[in-house]
Amino acid sequence: MAKKLVIKVTAGADAPERCSQAFTVAAVAVASGVEVSLWLTGESSWFALPGRAAEFELPHAAPLPDLIEGIKAGGGAITLCTQCAARRGIEEKDLIEGARIAGAQVFVQEAMAEGVQALVY
Repeated sequence: MAKKLVIKVTAGADAPERCSQAFTVAAVAVASGVEVSLWLTGESSWFALPGRAAEFELPHAAPLPDLIEGIKAGGGAITLCTQCAARRGIEEKDLIEGARIAGAQVFVQEAMAEGVQALVY
């Protein structure tokens, strides 16, 4: 089993099932003891802002705020893509507690590290 899981979620309300799957897999992995780094890109970028996850709804899916809290509580990292943040006018001061902004170089570094499995949703 991979020691770390890097998950890039590119979908938000525009593709709710894909979005929910990414957050669900991240939360389940953290709960299973796997180190998780969740990257928010594209339309999922909005979930780096306080209150935005509560606006997301998908029948028969765990609430996004609960999944995010589970990820953070289990030590998972949440990162917003630098370019995605800039395109949306999002700054570090705007983010939910515990989230950060970082770029492609950091993503590649994390994804290519020994013992890492990377997934893109």
